[in-house]
Amino acid sequence: MVTEDEAMRRAVALAARGLGTTSPNPVVGCLLLGPDGTVVGEGFHAYAGGPHAEIVALAQAGERARGGTCVVTLEPCNHTGRTGPCSEALIQAGLRRVVIAVDDPNPVASGGAATLRAAGLQVATGMRRAEAELGNIAWLTAVRRGRPFVTWKFAATLDGRSAAADGTSQWVSSSESRFDVHVLRSTVDAIVAGVGTVVADDPQLTVRDLRDGSLAIKQPLRVVVDTHGRTPEGARVRDAAAPTWIVTAAEAGHGPDGRVDLHAMLTELYARGIRSVLLEGGPTLAGAFLAAGLVDRVIGYVAPKLLGAGRSALVDAGVGTIADALELDFTDIAQIGGDLRFTATLRQKPSDRPAHHPPAE
Repeated sequence: MVTEDEAMRRAVALAARGLGTTSPNPVVGCLLLGPDGTVVGEGFHAYAGGPHAEIVALAQAGERARGGTCVVTLEPCNHTGRTGPCSEALIQAGLRRVVIAVDDPNPVASGGAATLRAAGLQVATGMRRAEAELGNIAWLTAVRRGRPFVTWKFAATLDGRSAAADGTSQWVSSSESRFDVHVLRSTVDAIVAGVGTVVADDPQLTVRDLRDGSLAIKQPLRVVVDTHGRTPEGARVRDAAAPTWIVTAAEAGHGPDGRVDLHAMLTELYARGIRSVLLEGGPTLAGAFLAAGLVDRVIGYVAPKLLGAGRSALVDAGVGTIADALELDFTDIAQIGGDLRFTATLRQKPSDRPAHHPPAE
């Protein structure tokens, strides 16, 4: 016998298996408990257009689900898109009770809980909400704000340098950290870099297996922020390994600084189904994103090295005095190889919090 709390913990873990492959849909995990409390089915949403987590679990359970309980990380959808409404599927399966971690913020798909209650099912919400929110944070943030969830990733020495005085930067971080970055890349929909980084370092911006150099099957969209269209024709970001969007000011419009309008660019990425973005370089572009209030999470790889001079990891973030410093809340600190990896969220001031305008999909 499994408790509902234990089942939700398992459902959150199942949902994580869909990271990087479900966009523009959320990651969702589901467990079905029979009337006696035993697990009769489980599933997760694996890819956009594929069966939802509840449908996968129902297919496993069959008649054993009748009279039982559905434990799911996100409110069952209530509309017909590429698949039918999960709320109706649960009703037809004869479930007695549905336990939900997080309400669906998407106005097109929400309402599943109300439909289930109207059909006579017991519905409980909020179980392990914080865990489920964290596991689905990119999608939830994107839908609530109408733009992708942005993670700024950087590697630096202990004194904050991303390159030495002579410009050399390979390798600031350890091989273990570089492998970890590829794992991180595999969970996002797009990788963003500035044209300065592309010209200086000629990165490929793909997901690779560092053990044998092979490319992953699924590749994020490569986005180069290039105000004046300076990306060389032979740049590796233009190869066939992954799709690429070279964003110029002529296409996306000019921001207040005369460069590419980052807000407009993110809005367009959202319209293209992008829900999570990894901002990788360079320091000026990172500063522009931070100054515009467009960074949601920071992941830093700090190497136990000192340079004393050279390129800073961050430039011009719109901070002129210590009182205006951008404050972070650490959510995770781990040792990766010889480096220290930290994950943190931006601490927003009340005046910075965006209005709640969830867009329709």
